[in-house]
Amino acid sequence: MKIVKTITEMQELVQSYKQDGKSVGFVPTMGYLHEGHLSLMNKARSENDILVVSIFVNPLQFGPNEDFDRYPRDFDRDEALAKNASVDIIFYPDVKEMYPKEMAMTIHVQQGIDVLCGRSRPGHFDGVATVVLKLFNIVMPTNVYFGMKDAQQVAVITQLIENFNLPINLVPCDTLREEDGLAKSSRNVYLSSEERKQASAIYQSLQKSIERIKTGERNPLVIREFITSYLTDYTDGMIDYAEILSYPELKEIEHLNGNIIIAIALKFEKARLIDNVTLTVES
Repeated sequence: MKIVKTITEMQELVQSYKQDGKSVGFVPTMGYLHEGHLSLMNKARSENDILVVSIFVNPLQFGPNEDFDRYPRDFDRDEALAKNASVDIIFYPDVKEMYPKEMAMTIHVQQGIDVLCGRSRPGHFDGVATVVLKLFNIVMPTNVYFGMKDAQQVAVITQLIENFNLPINLVPCDTLREEDGLAKSSRNVYLSSEERKQASAIYQSLQKSIERIKTGERNPLVIREFITSYLTDYTDGMIDYAEILSYPELKEIEHLNGNIIIAIALKFEKARLIDNVTLTVES
């Protein structure tokens, strides 16, 4: 396994692989790897000749009051996990390598950002799209792997690939969960023991919402009110959002029909957790 810290070396390596006709699978991460990341790596490993994982905590996607400085970092641990996952290359640039000077331009995402995480984190997806486009141009992957835990991010990156005609195939992957249903996340380490117990209510509310839809409920307002009440009753967290939208368009709907997403963001004292389910509803 190679550790590459410069853009030039990364590009030269990938170009040599592609000249040999090899496919490149890419898993972009911000490090502090967990089983969710490893599941993406395992899928990418099985479908590509070369597996590249990036570890870069991107400052552009953190707001002024968010947790960039506190975001967990442990490269030695990440290196060991990546090696066990048969990763070929870790691309591990520092901020100065990725942003040697102030950016003269960035990507501005115009659609699908006034809902879910985009509503409460203005500029977040501009930062995500900008760094992802840079990483795509550096790594030049054949296939790229993203987890559906952040379904809005998957929708935004899908549009990025389509709008800029990037020769990349995006592979969405199911959310990996703890035994009680909590979506695996680097931010789970910030939960107190009591908050960790309460956090399972997020997935429980999603599953109970699906049950209501399966028994005939088609009014998104009823589902939203149920989720709000459930999380209020079973957690001390503050609800950032509970939304039901069309997917992947991320448009508001008045009647549940077709492909939809039910998404939640819940804030505890030191961690903001997100989760979602997507499903197809017949009218």
